[in-house]
Amino acid sequence: MDQTRLDRSDAPYPTALNRYLGKDAPRSIAALGNLEILAHHKLALFCSVKCPAKLILQAHDFAHALAQPGITVIGGFHSPVEKECLRILLRGSQPVLICPARSLTKLRIPKQLKKPLDEGRLLFLSSFPDNRHRSDIQMSLYRNRFVAALADRVLIPYAGPSSKTEQFCREILAWNKPVHTFSHTSNEKLVALGARSLTPSEEVEITLRSLERS
Repeated sequence: MDQTRLDRSDAPYPTALNRYLGKDAPRSIAALGNLEILAHHKLALFCSVKCPAKLILQAHDFAHALAQPGITVIGGFHSPVEKECLRILLRGSQPVLICPARSLTKLRIPKQLKKPLDEGRLLFLSSFPDNRHRSDIQMSLYRNRFVAALADRVLIPYAGPSSKTEQFCREILAWNKPVHTFSHTSNEKLVALGARSLTPSEEVEITLRSLERS
């Protein structure tokens, strides 16, 4: 499957990138997979590398719940929690949008991703030039902003105190982008910043209905 490049002047190019990233919006983006997924309502997933055990389990439960109604999830899927959520989501039937912090050129598609890619429920997107094969911290930070700009809503199961994820949450909230987190004492700082505290996992179905209406 060949990648497609979308320039700012192309109709499929997401206008949300210009809206939220402004002058930092990429001039073009590379895509591999089903471009129709771009038009879906998207929930972005971000989580700190280190995460309390209870919130890890809650994130896994939430991923299982997301797979049932077919809500499209977008992310870089880099941290351990994000990777496990991706594994759970791929066992469902909903679309997934993956944004690596590198170009798509010479990108090796893991075996477990080939089937959903062929089935048309997976899309890879990259904002980086074809010659950027290795990611670094700055590329990862930009990728996260790229993902958040594309998403309609953002879920942050956990952000460590004074972490890059917490700082990133502040930036997203400044965009007036809806940000959700889980109800837990470890997330009181995120809630104080403006994130909306979700119901416990046993009430996930109610939460999902509210997301779908948004």
